[in-house]
Amino acid sequence: MTGRDKTPEATGRVADAVSGNWVDRLAPPGARPFLRLSRADRPIGTWLLLLPCWWGLLLAMLHDGRAAWFDLWIFAGCGLGAFLMRGAGCTWNDITDRHIDGSVARTASRPIPSGQVGVAGALARLVAQALVALLILLTFNPAAIALGILALVPACIYPFAKRFTRWPQVFLGLAFNWGALLAWTAHAGRLEWPAVVLYLAGIAWTLFYDTIYAHQDAEDDALIGVKSTARLFGERSPIWLRRFLVVAVTLQGLAVIGALIGGPLAAMIVALAGTWAFGWHMAWQLSRFDMDDNPRLLALFRSNRDAGLLPLPFFAVALLL
Repeated sequence: MTGRDKTPEATGRVADAVSGNWVDRLAPPGARPFLRLSRADRPIGTWLLLLPCWWGLLLAMLHDGRAAWFDLWIFAGCGLGAFLMRGAGCTWNDITDRHIDGSVARTASRPIPSGQVGVAGALARLVAQALVALLILLTFNPAAIALGILALVPACIYPFAKRFTRWPQVFLGLAFNWGALLAWTAHAGRLEWPAVVLYLAGIAWTLFYDTIYAHQDAEDDALIGVKSTARLFGERSPIWLRRFLVVAVTLQGLAVIGALIGGPLAAMIVALAGTWAFGWHMAWQLSRFDMDDNPRLLALFRSNRDAGLLPLPFFAVALLL
């Protein structure tokens, strides 16, 4: 058997990992199972956790017209924290789902169901990642620290949501977009209503992209009784995706207006252009959506990194106006 022919089970590689990722190519063999457990070989989740943080930070800066050197640390700290907490969250998810993942084709090669990592080792890594993330959080102001600790509630609940609701993606959205609240508060020292609206926009965005993602597992999920919006919507998914698109773009636009009301009109127009670009990318995804084409579903899901990045340069330019 050549290296090119080896299956994920033979190499330890996770089936839906990015081809040629740095973990499989460069990481020491002994570290690879734990890096895979943290999804270091699949960076899209870190991006999706991080981008609402950067939205919140930039809109908070636009709101009060103030930029300080500490904002650079918030920017970087959110990046480090997103990497660590995404890893901790995925580890927690895989521990709770260890009896389910082995029954789903896409997840059977993950480190715990495939036997690469034991539960005790996974728990140790979860605690280590969470503690380092806590050290970063403690550099922020007290209000942001409180929000960061409170973020553990939706993060802990999410892995169980698919067992008791057909809308588990709502719980993912609650967890993954918390950074919009935290980063705004880390800059401003208090939570304000545009940040809450931005958070709700992020939840609608999560419903959009994770419904696309969940369609990959719809058949397996039906066999083992796991719930998802993909199963709930079925053939009506394009209609629902369009609704989530409209809600996400409308709410992000309202957050921009709320952050910049009373400020320079040019800055508001530029920032709203970023929201338009965000919505345009989601519309492009919807035009490409095919619920029976798993490779395309995965590619569309991953493209949401670009969708979430699009508003940022517009927000940054608006800061200069």
